[in-house]
Amino acid sequence: MARFFSFFRPLLLGVAMFYLTGCAMLMSSVTAELGENLSKALLNQTDPQTVRVGIPSYLLLQEALLQQQPDNQALLLATATLQRAYASLLAEDENTRLSLLSDKAFSLSQRAACLQKKAFCDVKQLTYPEFEKILHASDAADLPVLYDLGASWALWIQAHKTDWNAIAQLAQVKAIMQQVIKQQADYQHGSAHLYLAVLASLLPPAMGGDLANAKQHFEQVLQLSPQNLSIKVLYAKHYARMSFDRPLHDRLLTEVLASSVQAEDLILINSVAQQQAKALLSSGDSYF
Repeated sequence: MARFFSFFRPLLLGVAMFYLTGCAMLMSSVTAELGENLSKALLNQTDPQTVRVGIPSYLLLQEALLQQQPDNQALLLATATLQRAYASLLAEDENTRLSLLSDKAFSLSQRAACLQKKAFCDVKQLTYPEFEKILHASDAADLPVLYDLGASWALWIQAHKTDWNAIAQLAQVKAIMQQVIKQQADYQHGSAHLYLAVLASLLPPAMGGDLANAKQHFEQVLQLSPQNLSIKVLYAKHYARMSFDRPLHDRLLTEVLASSVQAEDLILINSVAQQQAKALLSSGDSYF
């Protein structure tokens, strides 16, 4: 089962970095410029290791600011997003740190959601019908906190992937992303489509897997964010491999390697995507 949930790290980096820029722009005037400049620096960095080393210092700064502004919703969202971005750059064997980051991110996201509406407080304790009811009552104003909550929840599930009770909560993540699309399909460059695409191609049919649905979501997010090379990597890794479509698999990855990483606010994401594409291509013969 553990291998099924390895998708969250590459997925989280792609969507977290998009979201971090938006969060930085919403913070107080004192921290907004610093946050925006940092976001730009991260997004346009070609060396993932440099970003990994640098993120903790800024996380400490944001957590210090939260001590002074515990009810600053934008700061809560930005800090949760940075926690997820940092988690995406961890090595596969750093499970203890991943667990700590996921707990922090989910706690921050819950606090931000609770500030938005009392109905969103303690969502993890709600039954699924209760959760579905408050989710369907949400509107466009709730979109940022709902998306952030879903992303942090996904990370938390990955960190607790050996617990079947945690895995069962993927239904809530899926419902959140469906609601995001219902409210605004292109929100955060269509990232909700990417979550749903990977989820649909990740799980067995008995748990809700649906390759046809996955392909539809992958194609939709490619149209919304064609310069994001991580989409094609995830498309190859989760759809093409699951459907044993070697020609599609190799075509997508070859296109990634032939593409330039130079795209505004996508350099880091694309650099990581090319590393992953090279590894997937080299392992193709042993998989197919």
